[in-house]
Amino acid sequence: MRRTAEEILALARPDLVAMPGYEPIEPVDVVAHRLGIPPEQIVKLDGNENPYGPSPRVLEALARFPYYHIYPDPEQRRIRQAIAEYVGVDPEMVVAGSGSDELLDLVARLFLSPGDVVLNAPPTFGMYPFLAHLYSARLVEIPRREDFSLDLPATEAVLRDGAKLLFLASPNNPTGNVLPRGDLERLLGYPAAVVVDEAYAEFAGESFVDIVGEHDNLIVVRTFSKWAGLAGLRAGYGILPKSLSSTVRKIKMPYNLNAAAEAAILASLEDLATLRQRVAAIVAERERLRQRLAELSWLRPLPSQANFLLCAVQGRTAKEVRDRLRERGILVRHFNASGVRNCLRISVGRPENTDRLLAALVEIGADVGK
Repeated sequence: MRRTAEEILALARPDLVAMPGYEPIEPVDVVAHRLGIPPEQIVKLDGNENPYGPSPRVLEALARFPYYHIYPDPEQRRIRQAIAEYVGVDPEMVVAGSGSDELLDLVARLFLSPGDVVLNAPPTFGMYPFLAHLYSARLVEIPRREDFSLDLPATEAVLRDGAKLLFLASPNNPTGNVLPRGDLERLLGYPAAVVVDEAYAEFAGESFVDIVGEHDNLIVVRTFSKWAGLAGLRAGYGILPKSLSSTVRKIKMPYNLNAAAEAAILASLEDLATLRQRVAAIVAERERLRQRLAELSWLRPLPSQANFLLCAVQGRTAKEVRDRLRERGILVRHFNASGVRNCLRISVGRPENTDRLLAALVEIGADVGK
């Protein structure tokens, strides 16, 4: 007798069946097909990807790699050594994974039991509440202040009450501001694991990796998705105190970092000069974009130390602007949650992408003004 879908779902964890899913962005080919536009005409400014792609050395390394038919090293020895040299830590403190998202998941897996308190500071990256729900933790959210800084007294109050895990992003997504070192040092004084997500650290030129060895409760996660252009290969890593790193390596899937990602990481770290030039170009373009957006009376771009800008939309809805840009093949992210009401997040592209975006925004502004 064949069982019904309802009967099988009844065997699943009800909290997972009911939980809200993470809302990812759509790939270029899907959007292009829906809009009836060739994929090469899409200007993708919604995912904070690197518009210059990976280092040429990565493409060469992937083409000549001879061992795709063999499992990668489960101990990640070459990768951990190369990353350790890049960030200046002991290789024993490094764990690599399938994007920084996997490292966030591994940390949540390590610390969270049902009912444990996870602290979050919205507006911020949506993966943190997703993980809290995934592990049946109790999510406590302390909204950021108007300038997107942390509400330290309220955060400390929850830490004193026994919160187990605190997620922080620096630079924060989608607001682009960095976490002051003094604030972090203050929060590390409580008996909770503090995870700092540094997905955009290379664009800010600031990191907390140097103090991980001084704090047994500090974990820093980073990625090659943004600055090195490897988003599609899913290449990330964590820097953890040695007391935690060995345990995280034990609970990860044995071959969690695939061979192509390994080859790409090694090749990227052998071509830092090229990648740093591209980071500098993105930072310069970010400032040009911010200045030009500020010239539009109905947009208010906020300062950012990442590779994107958050813009408050005035006099019209951000969703309408997002949709009008989409009709022209230009993709940006729309936010309408507490703290980021009626906002757009615009990833920094190449100069020609900026020019096309600005021309479209001028047209949209003129149309609405009629």
